[in-house]
Amino acid sequence: MKSHFILYVSDQVRATAFYSKVLNQQPDLNVPGMTEFTLSETSVLGLMPEAGIVRLLGSALPRSTVSSHDSRAELYLIVPDADEVHSRALAAGATELSPPQLRDWGHRVGYSLDPDGHVLAVARVEE
Repeated sequence: MKSHFILYVSDQVRATAFYSKVLNQQPDLNVPGMTEFTLSETSVLGLMPEAGIVRLLGSALPRSTVSSHDSRAELYLIVPDADEVHSRALAAGATELSPPQLRDWGHRVGYSLDPDGHVLAVARVEE
């Protein structure tokens, strides 16, 4: 099974630039209406403009799920160096919520908000 995780963004160009810096890679797809980054063989991060999902689903989509400034999603990435990726996120414009630290579930995790208000967690599994 392959999974696509799609974040609704207010500005696709800005979000693409942000995640390109955070992930240290260019998108595999970047066309008006959708940007995609391969995260692994089985997972893809998609960035879709808010207007695109509204156009696609129209009135079937509750308005509170789009353009809400309340965090409604968390992207949790397990990476080799959580400190480095967290620093890249901050340098790219993220707002720090919590610096990387060892959590009681055995991961060193840092939390930030991306420019659209999604929680971005970058973690390293501690041995």
